[in-house]
Amino acid sequence: MKKERFSIVGQSLPKIDAWAKVAGETKYADDLILPRMAHAKLLRSPHPHALIKRIDTSRAKSLPGVYAVITGHDLPRVKFGILPVSQDEEALCVEKVRMVGDAVAAVAAADEETAERATELIEVEYEPLRSLMSIEEALAHPEARIHEYGDGPNVHKAVSLQFGDVEAAFARADLVREDAFFFEGNTHLPMEQHAAVAHWGADGKLTLWSSTQTPHYVHRLLAKILDLPPAHIRVIAAPVGGGFGGKLDPFAHEIAACRLSQLTGRPVKITLTREEVFYVHRGRHPVLMWIKTGFTKDGAITGMHFRSWLDGGAYGSYGVASTFYTGALQTVTYKIPAYKFEGARVFTNKPPCGPKRGHGTPQPRFAMECQIDKAAEQLGLDPAEM
Repeated sequence: MKKERFSIVGQSLPKIDAWAKVAGETKYADDLILPRMAHAKLLRSPHPHALIKRIDTSRAKSLPGVYAVITGHDLPRVKFGILPVSQDEEALCVEKVRMVGDAVAAVAAADEETAERATELIEVEYEPLRSLMSIEEALAHPEARIHEYGDGPNVHKAVSLQFGDVEAAFARADLVREDAFFFEGNTHLPMEQHAAVAHWGADGKLTLWSSTQTPHYVHRLLAKILDLPPAHIRVIAAPVGGGFGGKLDPFAHEIAACRLSQLTGRPVKITLTREEVFYVHRGRHPVLMWIKTGFTKDGAITGMHFRSWLDGGAYGSYGVASTFYTGALQTVTYKIPAYKFEGARVFTNKPPCGPKRGHGTPQPRFAMECQIDKAAEQLGLDPAEM
């Protein structure tokens, strides 16, 4: 058979942006410099759960080199979120903080050092509330509600899925195992921190350069939060120095930079520190899992009952989807004739979790593979055969 030679298929193609990257010419968001540019910093909560009683910005405003200081009262009281069912975030918290790292004020100044000093001069009076730092704690203390919405006290979303008769499947199994597993969460840790530059032009139109993976979502959010016609906003996704899901949400620093630019008449840049990245990271959910599976003596699965509880952190993010994915995709890698899934995402006073690579599926894969290894040992089989 004559081997076809194609001009594109099967040929090595140059990566068009490779040279700029290896030569150091690529401009990431933090590399952008505009004339008269100000630099911004956020003041973040030191408390995981607290009421905000008072914010005094007078000393910060009087610091030489400070152009503007804003709190949540300087923004429309519009909550946002990446999903329509989870509109629970504020760019700058007004009444309550729900995690260490929640932003409560923002400063624009001549340089980063001045902006940082100004944040230290802002006085915030908090009334600490009970903090819930685990799935078990959040479910055990419904009176300490983190949000007023959801499928129950501190339950963001409960989901379920079932097909086949699971109990009958267990009855005909040669081996039935019940196991519990906990998958500790982790974060993306890209080389590039989150950064954004906002420029409110003399024509009244806004341009935002951001290290974002979802420019259209950010565009839609800014129109909503800032009450602007979408045609007056342009969002440019700068080259991203690593994202992996951690830059898929719209973020408070993007909104704050835009508002500060509007107030100062200057371009405003904000680059998060590595510590701040951990606050906003939207990393992989910690998940507590219970799994009951029936096996035949030759290693086939007869049925499975799977439960998952996700530690979602303080806000919704993509959590509704992640919760469903923990169970809905269990049947993809193995033939499971009968299946029952129950899952819930729980709010805690920790940084919110979201769609880190795999989006809710690596955790149950871990649990399932561990259980299969244990079952294989009991059945005298090679796990690879199963």
